[in-house]
Amino acid sequence: MKKFIALALASVMTLSLAACGGGGGSDAPAVAGTAISGDTIKIGVFEPTTGENGGGGMQEVLGIRYANTVAPTVDINGTTYNIELVEVDNQSDKTAAVTAAQSLISSGVVGVIGSYGSGVSIAAGQTFAEAGVPAIGCSCTNPQVTLGNDFYFRTCFLDPFQGTVMASFAAVDPGYTTAAVISQNGDDYSTGLAAYFKQAFESLGGTIVADETYQTNESDFNAILTSVKESGAETVFIPSSIATATLILPQAQAVGLDAHILGSDTWENESIVMAAGSAAEGVVFSTFFDENDESTPLAKDFVAGF
Repeated sequence: MKKFIALALASVMTLSLAACGGGGGSDAPAVAGTAISGDTIKIGVFEPTTGENGGGGMQEVLGIRYANTVAPTVDINGTTYNIELVEVDNQSDKTAAVTAAQSLISSGVVGVIGSYGSGVSIAAGQTFAEAGVPAIGCSCTNPQVTLGNDFYFRTCFLDPFQGTVMASFAAVDPGYTTAAVISQNGDDYSTGLAAYFKQAFESLGGTIVADETYQTNESDFNAILTSVKESGAETVFIPSSIATATLILPQAQAVGLDAHILGSDTWENESIVMAAGSAAEGVVFSTFFDENDESTPLAKDFVAGF
């Protein structure tokens, strides 16, 4: 649910960018190089609804759609504009992400929300920057998404922070001294977050006793999990996709791995609990929103409405 709230804020931020754009002497607002014509503002929805991260991407799409029903119009300089969502599927794939981004630019969007998945956000970043169209992600936590790109923004924390928090939890709270890490080869989010965790855990006096990797779309983790079990690690950090988590948790239980499993923000998804069942018990993961926190009226109303 945390992502849905972030998306509501992202929508407001995107529309604020529209309000701040230079008018070029016209009464109609403009965002960077894209002028708004007529009474409709097009906002791109750049998310994976298929592929490895399709589950998480669809979460965000549903949040964006609901936000659009809550705020279907925006007033800028005394004029009311309708907000039209233009959705594309970046397919959880870096090459497809560039094509999807180009499609949004061609459709005339003045701002973009997304994406779930740092890798696709990084891949499409230059496309948005060259077009002068701002993009705002609510869960793309890798620093490379916004680094050197004046047109990419985010509403979530960064992986150096997330990795450090999880390492601190492991080393300080339970007081584990040995840890294993399992990450996905070629995935910016997984490999980056794993690196930050390892660096922080070792700086706190801990030892990484196993550093395992797997390939995209891999489904059999028995050899990796057996190796982690044999390493004697007290805890194992697995920054992975939702799809991988649903597979790896039951397999960890099957091989008798008793190390405390730690996940990342992608693991806040009900489908993992439904698929893994008892294998998900005791797992700890990081997150950047508590849906039960009622300190912010906007968040409270949004959660209830959604």
